[in-house]
Amino acid sequence: MTERTPTEPLSPLGADSPADIYRRFLADLFGVMAYGELSAFERMSSDARFSPTLHDRTVLGALAVREYEHFERVSAHLQELGLDPEEAMRPFQPSVDAFHDRTKPADWFESLMKFYVTDAISDDFYQAVAARLDPETASLVLGLQEAEPTGGVLEARLQQALADDPRLASRLALWGRRLVGEALTQAQRVLLERAVLGGLLQGTVQGIYEDEVKMLFAALTRNHSRRMNRLGLTA
Repeated sequence: MTERTPTEPLSPLGADSPADIYRRFLADLFGVMAYGELSAFERMSSDARFSPTLHDRTVLGALAVREYEHFERVSAHLQELGLDPEEAMRPFQPSVDAFHDRTKPADWFESLMKFYVTDAISDDFYQAVAARLDPETASLVLGLQEAEPTGGVLEARLQQALADDPRLASRLALWGRRLVGEALTQAQRVLLERAVLGGLLQGTVQGIYEDEVKMLFAALTRNHSRRMNRLGLTA
């Protein structure tokens, strides 16, 4: 792909040059990433106090700290691009908050499943997007995913919980199905409302654009099913 220069200034008179479109895309991409990390930190920190053991509380607290570190890294990158992190996050706040309001866990185990499902889907989405980014930006996005131990930690804890109490299986399977439906709906809403992929697929005819989006969501769904299978749950 042609290497872009995301830090170059916008063209005069608001002309929609490819660099302008890509820079707006980066503002949206890192804006939604930053708010997602900040929300994860807040909710992990809050839910940690309901942990059944002190060890679980410690682990979840450590994961929350990692989420905040990621938020700081993304915010710093936005500032390097000459963008205000708060301004970049603000458009996504209502829809992300509404998603969390619709998916309030009933207990700590549902909270754990929610972190597991949403974190993994986010990782899959950003990894797919990274394949189309300029090298420097892709390195940042992939670096955040590679440094992210959350998925493995949560999966191991869920496997232990299901082994200790098999009665959790049906409830968590149902909860997981609801979460993935809500998460994919939320992702589609972001794509439609903010045209998040527009900066990557500029010049693509409408039919091909729609096909690429469909393939992305099909891959997200398949990966979710594989993760549920590893837990012994029906997706």
